[in-house]
Amino acid sequence: MSEKTTELEEIKAGKDLYSYQKEAIDKIFKSFDDAPEDYHLLYQLPTGGGKTVIFSELVRQYLKNHKKKALVLTHRIELCKQTSKMLTEFNVANKVVDSKANLDDQENYSCFVAMVETLNNRLNDEKFDISDIGLVIIDEAHYNSFTKLFEFFDKSFILGVTATPLSSNIKLPMKDNYNELIVGETIASLIENEFLARAEVFSYNVGLTSLEVGANGDYTVKSSEDLYTNNEMLGMLVQAYELHSKGKKTLIFNNGINTSIQVFAAFKAAGYPIAHLDNTYSKTDRKMVLKWFKETPHAILTSVSILTTGFDEPTVNTIILNRATKSLALYYQMIGRGSRILNNKPTFSVIDLGNNLHRFGEWGSDLDWQKIFRSPNYYLDKILGDEELESNFKYEMPADLRAEFSNSEEVYFDMKKVYIASISNGESSKVVLEKSLAHHAKICIENSEDVYDAYDLSKKLSDDIDHRIDRYAKCICRSTHNFVTWLKDDYRTKLRFYLRDNFDRDFEIIHGRPPEE
Repeated sequence: MSEKTTELEEIKAGKDLYSYQKEAIDKIFKSFDDAPEDYHLLYQLPTGGGKTVIFSELVRQYLKNHKKKALVLTHRIELCKQTSKMLTEFNVANKVVDSKANLDDQENYSCFVAMVETLNNRLNDEKFDISDIGLVIIDEAHYNSFTKLFEFFDKSFILGVTATPLSSNIKLPMKDNYNELIVGETIASLIENEFLARAEVFSYNVGLTSLEVGANGDYTVKSSEDLYTNNEMLGMLVQAYELHSKGKKTLIFNNGINTSIQVFAAFKAAGYPIAHLDNTYSKTDRKMVLKWFKETPHAILTSVSILTTGFDEPTVNTIILNRATKSLALYYQMIGRGSRILNNKPTFSVIDLGNNLHRFGEWGSDLDWQKIFRSPNYYLDKILGDEELESNFKYEMPADLRAEFSNSEEVYFDMKKVYIASISNGESSKVVLEKSLAHHAKICIENSEDVYDAYDLSKKLSDDIDHRIDRYAKCICRSTHNFVTWLKDDYRTKLRFYLRDNFDRDFEIIHGRPPEE
């Protein structure tokens, strides 16, 4: 395939559109021609597929063939400016309707670009004439702030575009505001044809049961801050970066300003080039930070949500999800920031520290967007809760600890599987704990020369013991905090007693010789 530009959206004057983009425009116009004038159409295309290119060319053709005007709506000022620039590149003269815009010359324009809140104010004070608007395009249509404007355009054809046709508010499904969904090219197809880079995902199992869900259906900032600012999570983040992304340009997403500041401090202390960015920064400071990020090799940028849309930096090689989310749209937007193609960048890395991969599946997996559009609750109800997700986690011993158990062929013990087999055989549930304890004793003895070595190794199994007991408690449906804590303490005590009483016997069985005196 011929060499691509760094961004699909560097296309001039409506020329050289890719075949899938041309097909999308044809489908949209066909729907436009066949539908009543107040029809609401939704078009889906993955991040990086060139949605702005498509609707800019669509506006150009519409204005050429119709005697009405067009309006493009965005939800952020950066998107507003980017959209205006793209329309200009397609030879579409347009006027940005912002809070300072002078509308005395609006009759001279056939296309307008506006932010939703600004336009709402202008419409309410009757300073903007929309009587001749025939086409309304809504960028990032899954945000619900746009729906309050629909009443003003009851005789306009409305086209919403989004990468994820799933409403940001579960109480306001998109099917209630749009008559039809057209699904564009898939992520898999865009990757296959070298329009997007392929994601290599590294997912860490994280305990999220302390997180709380807010009124918007996603995890609260406070509960996220409490979890992601503790030393263990910060250490896991830095370690994951060093293992999978060291020396690569990296973008870190957080759920809370304090978290991002703590992340900045942790990486700064480790000697890595990093900057922090949040929505309290002035336009000048934000521009300066993004310029530094673009120009600095191996730069790390930690941020809070603001770079999920309207931000394109193809040199990003790694996306770190240092947060959990219940929003499919946010999940796809965050990862999409790393998918832009670039010469010598066929792949990019994703480090997931929020169990998001387990919750939503792989980025680019085969999602039935039509079904999600028609039955969003059906899809949302199928997403696993955190407790259920974590109950399916397999404990993986850290590499440095696994090295201390190098004589053992298998260190993993599937508590749930053993529980089901034992109960099926008519055994007591307590037998499961005995089998687990015997396995822990075995791997300690396999890697020891005396009982004291075995004691030391058993103390290093703390995380594994906690994981097994948590799984066991769920199996027997007894998970009160006091009971689980007692069970863990009792297990550790019994493991020490077992090693004390049986070390010599088991050592000889395992090694074929008695331990040295």
